[in-house]
Amino acid sequence: MQFSVRLSFFLLGFVLIAVLPHTAKGQAEDGFMCKTPAIADIVILVDGSWSIGRINFRLVRAFLENLVSAFSVEFDKTRIGLAQYSGDPRIEWHLNAHTTKEAVIEAVKNLPYKGGNTLTGLALTFILENSFKVESGSRPGVPKIGILITDGKSQDDVIPPAQSLKDAGIELFAIGVKNADENELKAIASPPEETHVYNVADFSVMSDIVEGLTKTVCDRVDQLDKKLKGGEPAPPITSIAPPRDLVTSAITARSFRVMWTHAPGQVEKYRVVYYPASGGQPEEKGVFQVVMGTENSVELTHLNSLTEYQVAVFAVYRSSASEALRGSATTLALPRVNDLELFDITHSTMRVRWKIAAGASGYMILYAPLTEQEAADEKEVKVGDSVNEVELEGLTPATEYTVTVYAMYGEEASDPMTSQQTTLPLIPARNLRFQDVDHSSVRILWESPSRLVRGYRIMYVKTSGLQTTEVDLGPVTSYLLKNLTSLTEYTVGVFAVYKEGEAAAVTESFSTKVVPDPLDLRSSDVSSDSFRVSWQHPASDVVMYRLIWTPTDGGDSQEVIVNGNTNTYLIKGLQPASEYEVLLAAVYTNEIESDEVVLLETTDKRTTTVATTTMTTLTPRYAVKNLRIDEETTFSMRVSWQAVDSKNVRHYRLTYISAKGDRAEETRTVPSGQTSLVLQPLLSDTDYKVTVIPAYPEGDGPVSSQMGRTLPLSAPKNLRVSEEWYNRFRISWDVPPSPTMGYRVVYQPVSAPGRALETFVGEDVNTMLILNLLSGTEYSVKVIASYTTGSSEALAGKAKTLYLGVINLSTYQVRMSGVCAQWVPHRHASTYRLVIQSVTGSQMQETKLGGGGSRHCFSNLKPNTEYKISVYSQLQDGTEGPAVTANVKTLPIPTPAAAKPPTTTAPPTIPPAKEVCKAAKADLVFLVDGSWSIGDDNFLKIIRFLYSTVGALDRIGPDGTQVAIAQFSDDARTEFKLNSYGNKERLLDAINKISYKGGNTKTGRAIQHVKENIFITEGGARRGIPNVLVVLTDGRSQDDVNKVSKEIQMEGYIVFAIGFADADYGELVSIASKPSDRHVFFVDDLDAFQKIEEKLVTFVCEAATATCPSIPMSGSTTPGFRMMELFGLVENKYNSISGVSMVPGTFNAFPCFHLHSNALMAQPTRFIHPEGLPSDYTITLLFRVLPDTPEEPFAIWEILNRNNDPLTGVILDNGGKTLTFFNNDYRGVFQTVTFEGPEIKKLFFGSFHKLHIAISKTSAKVFIDCKMVAEKFINAAGNITTDGVEVLGRMVRSRENKDNSAPFQLQNFDIICSTSWANRDKCCELPSLRKEVDCPALPKACTCTQDSKGPPGPPGVPGGPGIRGARGDRGEPGPVGPAGPVGDTGVPGPQGPPGPQGPSGRSIIGPPGSPGERGQKGEAGQQGQQGVPGRPGPVGREGPPGPRGLPGKDGPQGRQGPPGTMGTPGAPGSPGNTGAQGKQGTLGPPGPSGTKGEKGERGDLQSATSVQAIARQVCEQLIQSHMSRYNSILNQAPSPPVSIRTVPGPPGEPGREGPPGPQGEQGPPGRPGFPGQNGQNGNPGERGQPGERGEKGSSGVGVQGPRGPPGPPGPQGQGRPGSQGPTGRPGNPGTSGRPGVPGPVGPPGPPGYCDQNSCLGYNVGEGEDVTDIRGIPPVQLPSSVFQNYGEVEEDDPYRYYQPNYPAPQPVSPDDPALALDDVELRSPDVYRNTRSIKVEEEQVGSKRRIKRGVKNLPKLTN
Repeated sequence: MQFSVRLSFFLLGFVLIAVLPHTAKGQAEDGFMCKTPAIADIVILVDGSWSIGRINFRLVRAFLENLVSAFSVEFDKTRIGLAQYSGDPRIEWHLNAHTTKEAVIEAVKNLPYKGGNTLTGLALTFILENSFKVESGSRPGVPKIGILITDGKSQDDVIPPAQSLKDAGIELFAIGVKNADENELKAIASPPEETHVYNVADFSVMSDIVEGLTKTVCDRVDQLDKKLKGGEPAPPITSIAPPRDLVTSAITARSFRVMWTHAPGQVEKYRVVYYPASGGQPEEKGVFQVVMGTENSVELTHLNSLTEYQVAVFAVYRSSASEALRGSATTLALPRVNDLELFDITHSTMRVRWKIAAGASGYMILYAPLTEQEAADEKEVKVGDSVNEVELEGLTPATEYTVTVYAMYGEEASDPMTSQQTTLPLIPARNLRFQDVDHSSVRILWESPSRLVRGYRIMYVKTSGLQTTEVDLGPVTSYLLKNLTSLTEYTVGVFAVYKEGEAAAVTESFSTKVVPDPLDLRSSDVSSDSFRVSWQHPASDVVMYRLIWTPTDGGDSQEVIVNGNTNTYLIKGLQPASEYEVLLAAVYTNEIESDEVVLLETTDKRTTTVATTTMTTLTPRYAVKNLRIDEETTFSMRVSWQAVDSKNVRHYRLTYISAKGDRAEETRTVPSGQTSLVLQPLLSDTDYKVTVIPAYPEGDGPVSSQMGRTLPLSAPKNLRVSEEWYNRFRISWDVPPSPTMGYRVVYQPVSAPGRALETFVGEDVNTMLILNLLSGTEYSVKVIASYTTGSSEALAGKAKTLYLGVINLSTYQVRMSGVCAQWVPHRHASTYRLVIQSVTGSQMQETKLGGGGSRHCFSNLKPNTEYKISVYSQLQDGTEGPAVTANVKTLPIPTPAAAKPPTTTAPPTIPPAKEVCKAAKADLVFLVDGSWSIGDDNFLKIIRFLYSTVGALDRIGPDGTQVAIAQFSDDARTEFKLNSYGNKERLLDAINKISYKGGNTKTGRAIQHVKENIFITEGGARRGIPNVLVVLTDGRSQDDVNKVSKEIQMEGYIVFAIGFADADYGELVSIASKPSDRHVFFVDDLDAFQKIEEKLVTFVCEAATATCPSIPMSGSTTPGFRMMELFGLVENKYNSISGVSMVPGTFNAFPCFHLHSNALMAQPTRFIHPEGLPSDYTITLLFRVLPDTPEEPFAIWEILNRNNDPLTGVILDNGGKTLTFFNNDYRGVFQTVTFEGPEIKKLFFGSFHKLHIAISKTSAKVFIDCKMVAEKFINAAGNITTDGVEVLGRMVRSRENKDNSAPFQLQNFDIICSTSWANRDKCCELPSLRKEVDCPALPKACTCTQDSKGPPGPPGVPGGPGIRGARGDRGEPGPVGPAGPVGDTGVPGPQGPPGPQGPSGRSIIGPPGSPGERGQKGEAGQQGQQGVPGRPGPVGREGPPGPRGLPGKDGPQGRQGPPGTMGTPGAPGSPGNTGAQGKQGTLGPPGPSGTKGEKGERGDLQSATSVQAIARQVCEQLIQSHMSRYNSILNQAPSPPVSIRTVPGPPGEPGREGPPGPQGEQGPPGRPGFPGQNGQNGNPGERGQPGERGEKGSSGVGVQGPRGPPGPPGPQGQGRPGSQGPTGRPGNPGTSGRPGVPGPVGPPGPPGYCDQNSCLGYNVGEGEDVTDIRGIPPVQLPSSVFQNYGEVEEDDPYRYYQPNYPAPQPVSPDDPALALDDVELRSPDVYRNTRSIKVEEEQVGSKRRIKRGVKNLPKLTN
């Protein structure tokens, strides 16, 4: 019978389970336990078809676990086996596979889901023929039970197979779930039906039948056992001779034929058993076929592709069977789809396209979003064989999707092809702006982003508060906000609402104006005891008026409250002939009171009749004293005086006029109680005459005058330049003494054509970075201060950008049809654009080279023609420098000379071995270019070179160096293999016989040929021996060499590249190992080979030293051993090692391996160190100790001899917190050195640490995280024996055969044959120490090598957040962020024991920066200061249950309480996305308690501007948090997207309290990053273990954000920009201007952190797509991805800088600012990349009258 084994993703089937002595979940001590002494063989058959589904299959596993738990499972008691079926059945485990209940339950938990059709009849036959067999563990005389679990009707006949099982004495139970056919279940099960048939409605209720089923099975076992008692056991089978000569042939992807020679005797039939080798056991389980005894071959079909199968053929006689004839064969691979492409991506759709696979019957497309939480359900699309493009619809916006395409071959699927893309975010509203702003209302306007918008949601909030207001609107584009508070800054967010959810908010801020004063206050109806006052209403929302009148001679004041709809009042009860000062203020709805307006009025005299003569006495009148003018500005001055007779003065009349008399005189009336007044607005730099006259009731008093002058419109001073770069420089200036409105910056190229551009910055800015400039160009720069009354003179100067161009451009190898150019590379260039053009313009070629290139050859040129070669240097962001040119003329066509007959030279004699090569032991392959461009004569020179080079070797053969040679052109030809020759004489003779091949140059294909056909075991390659490849070529490859070269170098091959003639030097650098100066050789022609032969032979033989082979390390090669590879701890091998799993490392790009307690990895020493250890070496380990790592000492690595005696190694004592190294010295004496102390203890705190132990002849030095911490003296070591093993993690107490190992995680393990490696290592694997400029690109990073770049693609959509990476002590400094004065952080105390979990505080989530790489949960940092709690609102909208979120929707406004005191805000960091909730870890050992730290220094208090900036961020964050909440409700998205490649492990619980720990190590200071957009609320992670204390960080460096640009200048007036407006009353000083709006989120990170989420399925990374409303593109200048030949790379601190000033605009040619002289500016610094500018801010306080309280208002009157 044939069975089809098909690939699928889901499982369903018939399962067989063995039972354990422990109880399982749901079957604890209270559950039923089968107590019968009878034993049984139970086989469970589980339906694994598609209809069950992944979620329901979990319930099936739980049911099976409970079922198994009821029985006593042991080898001599009950046995349980399991099979699973769908379209084809398979054995999951046989009856004799597991001998304990625990083992069976573990197998049930790991039971995979199969998937397929429902062929129950076939499965029943399968278990009869495979499971209930003696070789499968079935025992004669033991009751046999079969249990079927299915959820549907079978697609084949079940009655005959079920009857066959019953006839064989097997008791059958049938369990149906959901859609199972009850009649079919009854036909299958044994009688009676009442106890043998179970049918439940759903998988969730399967647990309800467990107890009844187990009781029934237990009873039947007991009954069957009694029935079978007394039966005779079957006689043993006699073994006879098996068949012979097994041969496999006709191998395809799904079948092969097996043939054999007949066994002796009368064979009735042959039984052919076959199963995959990867899952095979010694027993012959699996599928089988039976053929007649006369046949001797069979075709095995329906096999898995690309799978090795074990085949066993049994000869079956009438009463016995032979032993097996065994063999194996491997099927071919099924073709899979290629060129998978995701394109045409919108916010809800994307298209999928692929290249059709040959022979496929159709295609299946699976796609699902990537989420942090439980995996979302995959959606499936199936198409026919002719379709290769599909559109996926109904996707969620801004979500990363993984799309997988399978080529289907009937029921079988090919290997998948997977890609990932992110849908576009919803487009937000645009151009948010404000109109008609007054004290209580504003009209907001915006532009609709799309016709798909269904409406808008508006949120606005006071910048200084937390209470938000929301308004839902239809598809409109404007709205009037009312009932606002005057003189208050508001932040407004507008959300566009789509069918799919809400887009990101567009936010802006505005400030309401001051409440207006009552208008036109006047008096009437004056009598001796009353007068009436009237006024006009200033606004419609006045609630009441406060009216106060006071006698000017000092009497009592009276006050009344008047209704807001009244505008007149009669003041009564006054004294005759008395002057009264009347004050009127308007009170508005929000209890804001306007300024008071003043009226002076005098009542009439009371008339009397006097009979006598009346005498009148005049009151003396006095002038004011000490009239002074001060506090001059460019537009104002203060006038003050000393009152002399204030009791009698009614008021003061103040007049002022310019000294020139060119303006009308202005008059101000000042109340008698006031003795100063600020005059504004005035003309700048102007003399004014000011006069003050006291007004008495009888008339004016004497006049007092004084002259004053306003300040001139001062220009800024001291213009200077710094931080010059190729496309930018920074200018700075000293601010003028007068307050300005801002600065106008004008710049124009001087040494090159170009328009003048201008931009504006705020008054609080005195430095700016000018971007997008021309390279190597001098600019004229002018800074002009803007004032309310005009502009200052310009401060001018000149500055020059750096030159972006190569130097020393020259030509060589000039020929008739070609020429080569070379130059000195530019240190910061990432690419070069090369152009060659004939002077006549008839021919032009253009190409691009990588930044590491320094030469290029042009071909296909015309003879005797002059050409111009231009080289343009380009930066990573596309900035291109000017052309560097050279002219050259090709050679003319020569006159042909008479041909001479070729001469041959006798080969030289066998050369002697060189001294440097006598210790060489390697597998050496020469790959020789045999293309047509070589020619016969040159090929003979290559043969002589090979003859001489190989002759320098000493021993040839298996005991020394083995040599192979391959020749390539269009394809590669192996001339001879590594094991072809065993002595030098025969080898040299073979070299002389190599013939010339001819053809094109396909170097990449040739290197692949060497890897796949020569460096193999069959070809003689040896394990543990260096593999050295020498490539000789004369031209540029016609295929891609970069990919295969990178692969072969990463796998540890040592590659030398020799180029001559027209070879491309950049290509040679790509082919060869690093460093290039040891592995790349270039000569002009073959005659110059002798110049490099000596050095080449020396370097090759040094690399071929077996004691220390060369290995790739940090972008170059170093002598040493890659221990991870030698132990099999690599991604493509670890899954075959028991007890090892792969987990995330310090970065997602670095795999890390978890060695469990049962791992005990060991390798023979002769395979790892065949020549022993060198005398000096460094052990490098990157690892972490786990919470379950035992307290007892264990050897993280050690070498044992054949008697298991330790020879050398490293021991970690987790209990004593010590590190020990041991070895045998040169006398054979065992020696140990133990290191302890605070630095050593850090290794045991649960974080990743890098450990170097440098062993020399005299000492052992210990380095932790690339910092030396200890040194001890030792004797020189003796060598080790190679007859033992090397072991990882072995417990020290292990003895002989009872070895066990400790669990820990290991990311990196190398042994470097040098004691200086620890000083050279930069710890690039640790995030806290990694510096991109010094470190090579991460593995699998998205970088392109030279000449392999394709055309630029369209801009990518933003990537999802990456999976969480390991957390370091402190991150790498980020780009400069927006400024605010940040206080120094106090020195944190040392690490202490973890405290109890405090109550949840209210947090304000900061907007995230560019997504970073996701790390593992790090140690907990110190808790920040508690912020000021906001006013709680009522319950928010109902959401999914989770931890405490942000405040809900605001409740109705209450009465305003007194403001609280705001605490000192801390420096804002750059928060990332909240991590996913981890599972509860096991309780770890308690950590040590820290010693008390020193008291931290008090941080500087924040300025008012800083507090206001923080408050504004809070407002924007609240709006963003509301947006996240509504998105989650509308979209129902599970969580932000995250990669599914790896999953972080659960965090452990805090350790128990230990002894005091030392002070933590210092982390490098970081710059604050730009704030990003708010992420959605994530689930809070579990509390991690206490982190190691970091040292005080330095203050961040920031640049003050500018204020908004000034408005356009007014019309021309009086020769100055802007005309003088009409004179108004003195205005109240305005509130402080708010800091500039924070810049948009920075672009994604550089390629160095291209975490594989964005290119290989890991994250990346991912940043948000940022649109700059100012139109300025982000500036990104990462360093070159190519090697810079030893130069130190200057870091570019602005590689991600986003300008936050308005976009530069062209300047009119007739602008007077362009006619000013310039002064050359030079940078004052040598190091120009880290300057900081400190800007002082002046706070202008409001001088408004303190408003009176209105809590107890008197009765309203009219």
